[in-house]
This record gives sequence, structure tokens and C-alpha cells, in this order.
Amino acid sequence: MPSVDLFAEDQAHELFVSALLRRILGRADLHVRSAVGGHGRALTELKTYQRLVLRGAAGLVRPDLLIVIIDANCQGPVKAKNAIQREIVAEAAGETVIACPDPHIERWFFADPEVFARIIGVDQQPGRRKCERSWYKALLKEAVRRAGHFPTMGGVEFAEELVWEMDLHRAGRNEPSLGTLIDGVSAFATRAQR
Repeated sequence: MPSVDLFAEDQAHELFVSALLRRILGRADLHVRSAVGGHGRALTELKTYQRLVLRGAAGLVRPDLLIVIIDANCQGPVKAKNAIQREIVAEAAGETVIACPDPHIERWFFADPEVFARIIGVDQQPGRRKCERSWYKALLKEAVRRAGHFPTMGGVEFAEELVWEMDLHRAGRNEPSLGTLIDGVSAFATRAQR
């Protein structure tokens, strides 16, 4: 069973990506290492975590796979990924997959519109990309409300159901930054089975 450490910017990232990892990898020894505090805090904790892994401190061991997921925040996924890549210490993990939702994680919840409509109960397209900070967060929450649900966590509480039902090929095509994560984890899963 592969060991996987997940660095996530916040709870929405943690819920969505954890569900995706369980779906693609099946069984994995998953550890969420950072799930609150936003972009800057996640990067700071990533640096600290890697130093601890290299020293073998705090019971940390080198994972087979390190997933780092931090929003692109309107700078574009390539630029955001390159900034994270500069912070990665190769010796701290067997493999690393970096994904940067473009512009924010909540857009990924709409990646398969058919599944979104079936699970949530309302048709909601994400529309053209917008760089407004809370645009997709508000869109998700409002769609959940319109469907007659009480959004206890702003709609991210549906992450598990959406991820398990979505057509990963369609979702990755609709949201290329999600496709990067799906492809990276799938490639790791294939290598891990050998």
C-alpha cells in the first residue's frame, strides 16, 4: 500500500483531493499534512515538513507520493506550479505531483456538469473563468442552496459524492488543471502496481 502525503491549501482542497486519491489509488496510507491557512501558509509548512522528513524527525518518513495542491489564484496554473516546484526537495518524497486549481478549487466541483446536476439537483455551469477571489465559492454555495440543500460547508461537503461519480476524462478535459492531477496520480498508480 503506497504512502501518500497531501499538502492542501484548505478544507475544500483536502476533501476533493482525498476523495480523488481514494478513487484512483484504492487503498493508500493517506496523511493530510496541511489543510488550513491558505496559500502562503501551505508553502511555509511544506518547507518545514520537507526538512523534518529529511531529518527523520517527528516520526515522519519519506512518502511514496507527495501531492501539493494550492490554488493558482489567477496567476495561471503553470506559473503557480513553477513557484511550488522551486520549493520541492526531491529527496523528501518518492514522487511529487503538483496541481494548481485555476483559479480556485471550487471550480473543480463543476468539472463534470452532468454529475453535478444529478448529485446536487440543479444545473450549474461554471461559465468563463473569473479571477474574483470568492466567485466560485459563492457559485457553489448558491447552487447547493437553489437545489434545496443547506450548505453546511459551503457546498464542499459534496466533494466525495461528486468525485466518485464524475467521468474523470470529461472532468480533466473541462478543467485542465484537474486533468494534470488526475494524470499524475494515475501514472503513479500504474507504476506502483508494477
